[in-house]
Amino acid sequence: MTERGEPPVEVAGTVEATVEATVEATAEIGPSPAAAVPVAPPVPVTPEPLTPAPAAGEEGTARRVSTWNIANALTIARLAIVPVFVVFLFAEGEAWRLAALGVFLLASVTDQLDGWLARKYALITDFGKIADPIADKALIGAALLCLSYLGELAWWVTLVIIAREAGVTLLRFLVIRHGVIPASYGGKVKTVLQIVAIALYIVPVMPDLARWAAMGLALVVTVGTGADYVVRAVRLRQVAKRARTV
Repeated sequence: MTERGEPPVEVAGTVEATVEATVEATAEIGPSPAAAVPVAPPVPVTPEPLTPAPAAGEEGTARRVSTWNIANALTIARLAIVPVFVVFLFAEGEAWRLAALGVFLLASVTDQLDGWLARKYALITDFGKIADPIADKALIGAALLCLSYLGELAWWVTLVIIAREAGVTLLRFLVIRHGVIPASYGGKVKTVLQIVAIALYIVPVMPDLARWAAMGLALVVTVGTGADYVVRAVRLRQVAKRARTV
């Protein structure tokens, strides 16, 4: 306690001297162990691979199949081979008849091959759905007309089959604005039976009973599948109408 009459004590100078002494001591001793907290090294971050963005118009859409593919090329080739088959069939001689049979079977094999390729490699197009049945009908129709003209097959059989095939083709085009009617399993069986029956008629020597049995079975299946196509076309039209009214 300072007595009255004594000079005041310089407190500020004393405090400053104490702080400076403490700082100098700390600097000589070094930082305290508690202050040296270890810092974990940074964890490397691996960037995610970049996925290329889809091209314009491709996002959310299915893969488009080009019309120019191997399946449709075989269909067009089957159409082109029909005139060759007709020329060979009208030529005289057993060798030409066998050549006509070979061409007919080759064209028939392409029918099975293009369908298999279209299904296996997803090459199904609207063009193929329309062109494939037309190519089949062109080959079958040409064979039936030639056989009837040569007097080897009754005309009424040819007319019934051709009328059915033409009617189904016309029906496809009439309902095409509502949708495409693809070939059914029964239609494929019908085509195979017709091929077998016609091949038996083309063979130079074949019992008439075998020919008639094969053609009769093909005729029954042809008419039955034709009626099935009519039912499917009516249903497709009804579904399209209901969809427009919703």
